Amino acid sequence: TVRLGVLACSLTVLSVHGLYSASDDVVELNPSNFNREVIQSDSLWLVEFYAPWCGHCKNLAPEWKKAATALKGIVKVGAVDADQHNSLGGQFGVRGFPSIKIFGANKHKPEDYQGGRSSQAIVDAALNALRSLVKDRLGGKTGGTDYGKQSGGGAGNKKDVVELTDDNFDRTVLDSDDVWMVEFFAPWCGHCKNLEPEWTAAATEVKEQTKGKVKLGAVDATVHQGLASRYGIRGFPTIKVFRKGEEPEDYQGGRTRSDIVARAVDLYSDNIPPPELQEILNEDVLKKTCEDYQLCIISVLPHILDTGASGRNSYLEVMRMMADKYKKKTWGWLWTEAGAQMDLESSLGIGGFGYPAMAAINARKMKFALLKGSFSETGIHEFLRELSVGRGSTATVGGGALPKINTVEPWDGKDGVVSIENSVRVHRCHSLLFSNPPFLAFPQLPMEDDIDLSDVDLDDLEKDEL
Repeated sequence: TVRLGVLACSLTVLSVHGLYSASDDVVELNPSNFNREVIQSDSLWLVEFYAPWCGHCKNLAPEWKKAATALKGIVKVGAVDADQHNSLGGQFGVRGFPSIKIFGANKHKPEDYQGGRSSQAIVDAALNALRSLVKDRLGGKTGGTDYGKQSGGGAGNKKDVVELTDDNFDRTVLDSDDVWMVEFFAPWCGHCKNLEPEWTAAATEVKEQTKGKVKLGAVDATVHQGLASRYGIRGFPTIKVFRKGEEPEDYQGGRTRSDIVARAVDLYSDNIPPPELQEILNEDVLKKTCEDYQLCIISVLPHILDTGASGRNSYLEVMRMMADKYKKKTWGWLWTEAGAQMDLESSLGIGGFGYPAMAAINARKMKFALLKGSFSETGIHEFLRELSVGRGSTATVGGGALPKINTVEPWDGKDGVVSIENSVRVHRCHSLLFSNPPFLAFPQLPMEDDIDLSDVDLDDLEKDEL
């Protein structure tokens, strides 16, 4: 029954259509037309990145349409189904739905829209952005939109494409910890000439978006024939991806700047280390993690006397595996020992039973969701997957704010030692469990609401996993 329910939900998600149609004044954007319509345009653009299943997106749609009609002929208003076209979402750093970005003077560095979601607020923001754009043009500032339009994007900086040769290839590429995308070309090749401006523009943008961790290079295969022979180059241009210690793979994507950038960003995400799993030792650890990340995943593990070091390490290993699996998400990962942070447990409705437990907190909304399945790779994956697509029940953090955190000593990695204090703790727990009716031993959970968390994060899981 549960599997059928999940399947039904998955089919529902997959069957939802886009929120806009050709009859609206909202321009539907996708990887095929985004470059032409937005990047090469001199117009100011407001672009919404949305998912059809997202509740907040559905609420925004009528207001977005009204704004588009009001701004017709003045400011362009578009929308990208980023659930379907996630390469565009990733290219512009979209991490939640809906995300609105203003493409002004420099189309490669859009601004995030932070205003209200009414049509009036959207129109006001558009007109303010338009005034700024006109003022900049009067002052002689042209931003990044008036160069390289023939290439379908910005001209970029040719220095960002590294010239690779027989002499420097191994040292520069194979020995590097960075990921490399390398084009093998021939100067006389027409397709190579068409690719050159796209490759150059992509190199500059990839450098910015990946903090230099993904690099673009080029090999003149007619000069450096040893390299061409080593990698079996039979046609031009040929693009290969190089990662340290791995066999090179053929790049199979499109040849526009946006296609290349999207693939580079994916490579960067695959190559980043998983987030650190931290023990909650003081208030700063909790506050920084929960406020700096979109979600903080907190586990309350059994007391060391109940599991020993091996049992605790097995729980921590499960958390590390899940942190690695979801490393593309902007989530923080924390853990604490049962009883060490009672205010935190109480605020999350954990309240002294059911260890190990896990909660996901959105500190911006002061909402949380509890793991109701097993504390295993499968159970946690199901829990986090539901969060990724904005589903599941949530409740308000007790007190409406992050709770007080005790300063504690870090776990030394060893088995626990039974002390008088711990003996008293065990005796009290035993007395509580066996001297009261079972239902009295459990504190009352906070009221749950069916709240749409779909703007928490962008789900980049494959559809066949749903």
